[in-house]
Amino acid sequence: MRERLTNWAGNIVFGAQRLHRPGSVDELRETLAGTTRARVLGSGHSFNRLADTDGDLISLAGLPRTVEIGPGRATVRTDGGIRYGELATRLAAEGLAVHNMASLPHISVAGAVATATHGSGVRHGNLATAVSGLEIVRADGTLAVLTRADPEFAGAVVHLGALGVITALTLDVVEAFELRQYVYENLPAEALDEHLDEILASGYSVSLFTRWTGTGIDQVWLKRAEPLTGDLFGATPADGPRHPVPGMPALNCTEQGGVPGPWQERLPHFRMEFTPSSGEELQSEWHVPRTAGRAALAAVAGLRERVSAVLQVCEIRTIAADDLWLSPNHERDSLALHFTWIADTGAVLPVVAELEAALAPLGARPHWGKVFTTDPAGLRAAYPRFGDFAELVARFDPAGKFRNAWLESLLGA
Repeated sequence: MRERLTNWAGNIVFGAQRLHRPGSVDELRETLAGTTRARVLGSGHSFNRLADTDGDLISLAGLPRTVEIGPGRATVRTDGGIRYGELATRLAAEGLAVHNMASLPHISVAGAVATATHGSGVRHGNLATAVSGLEIVRADGTLAVLTRADPEFAGAVVHLGALGVITALTLDVVEAFELRQYVYENLPAEALDEHLDEILASGYSVSLFTRWTGTGIDQVWLKRAEPLTGDLFGATPADGPRHPVPGMPALNCTEQGGVPGPWQERLPHFRMEFTPSSGEELQSEWHVPRTAGRAALAAVAGLRERVSAVLQVCEIRTIAADDLWLSPNHERDSLALHFTWIADTGAVLPVVAELEAALAPLGARPHWGKVFTTDPAGLRAAYPRFGDFAELVARFDPAGKFRNAWLESLLGA
């Protein structure tokens, strides 16, 4: 490549020698046959070297778009290059929906699934939990098709790109639905302490935003079907549209004020037609058991001055438990603490390390695609099925074509 390729945030310069954009699965197979090392790029929204390689990067954006509704309108089969925004638009036109979406509709479906990216809601699993089938082109060009009936399926869904190239996924879908989005401001600290579980369960999807400059919550974003009036545990309704990051234009955000609208225009925080931001940020996130939610908030509060000095905003969400081997929500309902930092790696990393130390006693698991410093041994110990996952990787990719330095370190010997 004449120009070095970076991730979305610009904090990672990929070491790849070539970038490929195959237009078909056959072209993909030809590409894999001509390389000894390869990684799939996705939408480039990882903030660490998960997608890096010294070999060949592969973008699936050029694959033909596929949106095939399954029998009984219960599933959709889609290609490995599609983004959630496009999939949502196509599903909505059919009167269907996925169960949840992340804050950004701009991310790729396959990449979000591979890293267990999530939305919010005490009853909703992360985005990977909607997957009922995977089609994986392996290093030798053969196609592996896995469904929930396969014993290794739960290990293959959140796969970190280690098994091969996901060329198609089958997702569970539901009938389309409407939601209203409300923003409340200045939730008192005592309300957060006394009613945390009630607040987090007060909508289909609930996000709490704070800059950790005070003791309360700056904004509560609540998405639900039913209308709301009055205050929310002492928080007051915003008097107009809001953006979660102070100073950013609310025009970029999905409609608020309790106006009912289709699911794909309410579940994400940001509109599909706007670039979410300039990428001038870093991101970290840790998942703790939801039963440890108050203790986790107290641990962050103990580092308030350190955190707020390099923070743009922190988002607090919930995710339901699942059985996926490498999901941060494996076998436990979770509270996720997401930090959007300033774009200064040198200033942010020491704070990240301090947060990890404070949250470690609570069993914190980092989001696979974010900035963290947890050592590989600690990561392996956090997942009861990690040994099984390593064996699965060895069977799918014995020559290590899809490995990189990041994965080698994680998988160990």
